[in-house]
Amino acid sequence: MVLPRTTFSICLQAYLYRTARDLEELLPFSPAIRLVKGAYMEPPEIAYPKKADTDANYLALARMLLENRRKHQLTIAIATHDEALIKRIEQDARYLGLSKDDYEVQFLYGIKSEEQERLVKEGHSVRVLINYGSYWFPWYVRRLAERPANVFFVLKNLISLRKSPTVADSREPVATETHGCVV
Repeated sequence: MVLPRTTFSICLQAYLYRTARDLEELLPFSPAIRLVKGAYMEPPEIAYPKKADTDANYLALARMLLENRRKHQLTIAIATHDEALIKRIEQDARYLGLSKDDYEVQFLYGIKSEEQERLVKEGHSVRVLINYGSYWFPWYVRRLAERPANVFFVLKNLISLRKSPTVADSREPVATETHGCVV
């Protein structure tokens, strides 16, 4: 049986043990895949409890996406604020012969603006997520409450935002509402 080509988008969380298997099963459908670390506190039975393990899995999943980019005609979004991960993924993409147009990097509005600007200046596609509407505040509060480290991350970036108020975006504005978010 031959399945018809499907156009759909999905967000995969690198901190879940199951994500590599999910990705392998999704590849034949040529989806648009947004790879995130995962922001919520999950039990250790289903998610990596240590940041180092999540980071290692994120890199492995990003590499799998890049390796399959052309074969499966994937649309790849690397959604992280971790500059070390971004730089490593840039290196992997170059090693695999991919161009900067073969993937994009996504950020939350107001976080790592200088990194956004660096990427745009170097010719990368950058997209910024903006929360709006009636659910923006509960969304942020839930993320902060479930992972206290997020509070310090946001505070640190609010301070840097005051220094650099511009937000880099190498694309025309795209307004796609997803649970109170614009991507």
